Amino acid sequence: MSTTLCFDFGNTRLKCAVFKNDTLQEVVVLDNDQPETMEALLNQFRPDKTILSSVINHHPGIETILQSQTRFHKLGHTSKLPFSTPVGKPETIGADRLAICAASVHLFPHQHNLAIGLGTCITYNYINQAHEFLGGSISPGMTMRFRAMHEQTALLPLISPDSQFPLVGYDTKTNILSGVLLGMAKEIDGIIDAYALKYSNFNVLLTGGDMAFFVPHLKNRIFADPYLIFKGLYAISEHNDVQT
Repeated sequence: MSTTLCFDFGNTRLKCAVFKNDTLQEVVVLDNDQPETMEALLNQFRPDKTILSSVINHHPGIETILQSQTRFHKLGHTSKLPFSTPVGKPETIGADRLAICAASVHLFPHQHNLAIGLGTCITYNYINQAHEFLGGSISPGMTMRFRAMHEQTALLPLISPDSQFPLVGYDTKTNILSGVLLGMAKEIDGIIDAYALKYSNFNVLLTGGDMAFFVPHLKNRIFADPYLIFKGLYAISEHNDVQT
């Protein structure tokens, strides 16, 4: 049985998904990106293959470790992908967006897909039935909105997300919760509706750490999967695997 570790280094969290063959077994949250942390993971799981998706300036030494002990692939614009990128500057596409697109094509091949990632930013990614990533849009994510309201005003507090809130807020906290969470839900629905006017018969896939706060408030039908990025990373790893 083959073991693959899929690393997702985002702006907020560092995570690793463990696959046995093509089945996701568990997700590990990393405390840091230090070489000793990577060595401990490799000793624990003994992977055959690893793939790294990173949107941060991670410790450079971990790539050397992964390269020396596993069949390693770093996701980037030169990676072999199960879709094409006929956009202006494909080298600027974030690794997280590439992974989401790969998962969409893997799960729903030869169909139109709108994949939405809820992380530090919200990314909207459209892949047509010819497996072409046409682009999309990026807007501020939930935590970024909470922080901006706190840091750009004199009196608004920094609050934590809470799934329990009213439409009509009755104090500062519930006003902010309603504004941010319902505002984002309406934004997501609005973007989906806009795509529906331009395209038809497409799937909507939703993923990301903040997903649970918004699924109950969306009117459009969606395919929600918190592990979409990891499934995309696994598919790309398989696409780029070179036996040694």
